[in-house]
Amino acid sequence: MSNKIWNCAADAVEDIPDGATIAVGGFGVCGIPDALIAAIADTDVTGLEVFSNNCGLDDYGLGILLGQRRIRRVTASYVGENKEFARQYLAGELEVELTPQGTLAERLRA
Repeated sequence: MSNKIWNCAADAVEDIPDGATIAVGGFGVCGIPDALIAAIADTDVTGLEVFSNNCGLDDYGLGILLGQRRIRRVTASYVGENKEFARQYLAGELEVELTPQGTLAERLRA
């Protein structure tokens, strides 16, 4: 079994390939993995499919990756405060699946 403890966030995300599916924790903008999001933003990975409670704000949380056009598809239970998310979705640039919070949690647990 490989080691699952990394020295820094950059080491933890260096093997994420283009088109990967990732789950991002937190609730709203509380408890989100800021260091991991920043580390992903420092790579050149694209086409991510993201499962998360929300999409952050325009320049915070997942909003950073949305602004860099790193995310291809989002499955979330709330997306209401991110203008860039709305712009990309309405322009047909972002696939979106809205799902109730409880269903999202159970899908992640399954």
